[in-house]
Amino acid sequence: MLRIGNASGFYGDRFGAFREMLTGGPLDVLTGDYLAELTMLILARDRLRDPALGYARTFLRQAEECLAEALDRGVRIVVNAGGLNPARLAGALGELAAGQGLRARIGHVTGDELLPRAAEFGWAGEDPDRPLLAANAYLGAFGIAECLRAGADVVVTGRVTDAALVVGPGIAHHGWTPDDLDALAGAVVAGHVLECGAQATGGNYAFFTEHDTDHPGFPIAELHADGSSVITKHPGTGGAVTVETVTAQLLYETGGARYLGPDVTARLDTVTLTLQGPDRVRIDGVRGEPPPATLKVGLNRLGGYRNELVFVLTGLDTEAKAALVRRQLTRALAADPSANPPAGPPTSPSTGPSTSPPAGPPADLRWTETRTQHPDADTEERASTLLRLTARDPREHRVGRALTAAAVELGLSGYPGFHLIAPPARPSPYGVFEARELDRAEVDHRAHLPDGGQVAVPPPRLPPPTVAPLPAPPASPPRLPPPPAPGPTRRAPLGLVAGARSGDKGGDANLGVWARDEAGWRWLAHTLSTTLLRELLPETADLEIERHLLPNLRAVNFTLRGLLGEGVAAQYRFDPQAKALGEWLRSRHLDIPRHLLPPTPAGPEAQP
Repeated sequence: MLRIGNASGFYGDRFGAFREMLTGGPLDVLTGDYLAELTMLILARDRLRDPALGYARTFLRQAEECLAEALDRGVRIVVNAGGLNPARLAGALGELAAGQGLRARIGHVTGDELLPRAAEFGWAGEDPDRPLLAANAYLGAFGIAECLRAGADVVVTGRVTDAALVVGPGIAHHGWTPDDLDALAGAVVAGHVLECGAQATGGNYAFFTEHDTDHPGFPIAELHADGSSVITKHPGTGGAVTVETVTAQLLYETGGARYLGPDVTARLDTVTLTLQGPDRVRIDGVRGEPPPATLKVGLNRLGGYRNELVFVLTGLDTEAKAALVRRQLTRALAADPSANPPAGPPTSPSTGPSTSPPAGPPADLRWTETRTQHPDADTEERASTLLRLTARDPREHRVGRALTAAAVELGLSGYPGFHLIAPPARPSPYGVFEARELDRAEVDHRAHLPDGGQVAVPPPRLPPPTVAPLPAPPASPPRLPPPPAPGPTRRAPLGLVAGARSGDKGGDANLGVWARDEAGWRWLAHTLSTTLLRELLPETADLEIERHLLPNLRAVNFTLRGLLGEGVAAQYRFDPQAKALGEWLRSRHLDIPRHLLPPTPAGPEAQP
């Protein structure tokens, strides 16, 4: 059995978690996941400023505090903090170790970097306003395993799949080969549970009030030779590990029954969760299929520039006030600046004739309202509504001073009570994420060993067409449980009987909903259709929605195509990562069988 802990779920996670995990109990391996679609853009901008950067600098500071502790305890560290520059981070770790008088064997993995091959993905540099900043293949776990087999104390990677941080140590310890599909699939599921840190132990958990979640501990997987695992945490730490906390994380950023990866395709419809005791959930039964012939490639480019203005509408006639400011600002932005030159000389001694291009309206203007207004409110804030204008354009000047000045100039000629929630700001760049596919044979996956040697990691052998895969996931809808018997209902929030977890996948949103017991599952499976989802979440009315049933998890998993526009970095909507989409759904009221509802409503919002 291999005991693997996690100490980071994203770039910016709890800094002290590395020390907490190292000192809180026994571990064999400690992982850290720092990369996400948005993170790659952040690291790309770091690298533009300084070619020696491009890695998660937080990890280097954590290693400064904890490397000696890890070496002393014999805990190996595997992190994807290398980002866009794993070789440089590995070198910096070597320098840090030498400076502390430590002997640390450091390996790193490369091959994911594809930016020099941008033309293969349709970028030939013809659009200097929106350059491609990063292009990375999602590598698998066998490069990590090679470094560990060669004795590495620390392994640094670039863009590997999040689960690979757990699968790699499993391969090295248990001796799995690419043909051990079920074991690899089980490890992928364990890795997916661990990858987001405290989300598996009560963080971001729908029923958080049932547990001590003030300071949840980070998760641990006890990984066995057959790929089964037990998810747990260090004793005495906060949070909880239950079947439902694990279910919530399994549903996060997944879709249907097949969970594709570079090493194996894990079948989520075969996962079985069993509570073994306090804070111990066993995962077993996971079946694996061969991986696809291609690797996912993440492309991050500069999309343009964005700016935001928030107008405060207070008191009466809110709709008329909103309509007025929209008309006034639209007219001001559409006016041709050259037709009404400002008074005064057009030149200055220092600059000469103005060469600034006409501004014109931004390419994309989005108006949204946040209604917090209450009638006869007892505070001014409660009497107000926020009207948000988000402007985006490939050209920075069109969302800069021309936009903000047009808004400020309305200060004494606009609606009564005109003011902004904050002073106008400078434009900020935004990114766009796209996913492509690439033949895995065209990627040079390479393990750089602690002794300086290198090992090329070949792509896994794919089965011949004559080899039949596991039976396909059932067509939607799959085998449904028996429908509940008809009976009295009460209008109440969905969240009284179901949990949810949501997140982003490029421009799509993932929304997983699970029932708390078998009776709730019978109702949920028959009730929560894509039609009902569109009614409950009107923002999704015109979207393509995929619905997947996962009976073993008593869950319905939805993919909402295009809800997030061009991805989180584009900041397309109020909740750009769809983090709270599930909680919005849980707050929505519908007719729920009375026998499923708690005896006493959970709050005023639960009243019929």
